[in-house]
Amino acid sequence: MITLRRSLERGYADHGWIKSFHSFSFADYHDPAHMGFGNLRVINEDRVAPGTGFATHGHRDMEIVSYVLEGALAHRDSLGNGAVIRPGEVQRMSAGSGIRHSEYNAAEQMTHFLQIWILPHTPGLPPGYEQKRFEEADRRGRLRLVASPDAAEGSVKLHADARMYVGLFDGEESADMPLDGARKTYVHVARGQLEVNGIALGAGDAAKLEGESRLRLAGGRAAEVLVFDLAP
Repeated sequence: MITLRRSLERGYADHGWIKSFHSFSFADYHDPAHMGFGNLRVINEDRVAPGTGFATHGHRDMEIVSYVLEGALAHRDSLGNGAVIRPGEVQRMSAGSGIRHSEYNAAEQMTHFLQIWILPHTPGLPPGYEQKRFEEADRRGRLRLVASPDAAEGSVKLHADARMYVGLFDGEESADMPLDGARKTYVHVARGQLEVNGIALGAGDAAKLEGESRLRLAGGRAAEVLVFDLAP
């Protein structure tokens, strides 16, 4: 079964300095039909104006992944980490028993990024941080594993039963992935256009796959896609 979640169906918030689309219920946007998918709890598509950002705030018991599409995001946290996240890099912050952090636009242009929350397999873990770069060549025409429970293939380590892949597809480029029909798969098109199992999706669109045996991505036009393999 494939269920679509079109971009314009998402929640939306415009606070001036930030414009944000919410794939699932978040902050003032609440929809009982969209509280998450499996252990994937949040996908926010944020556009943050230059010179602005999120002041220091706290999180607990969540695996938080940031994926920058354009611009740059400056991160600081209560563990002493300080870094700038740029396109092609994946940041994983394990909130665990508690962490405080800030995020600011570190570019002279709008910073466009995805904020992803995944429920951890165990509450109260020590908080942690990790950031890695994945070159465009490794994401071009294929699905590159970037986050996983066992840090496989050089991915960042998630304290959750979930795997995250990213890919870039254009023209004749395509990818096939066998699926475990007992698990859930979430496909989010971040940019461009892409066919997911023959269904045309555009930027911000998503597909929820359940009971499917295969994922096929093709027909891309400047497409950037995120694929999540999730706990049942």
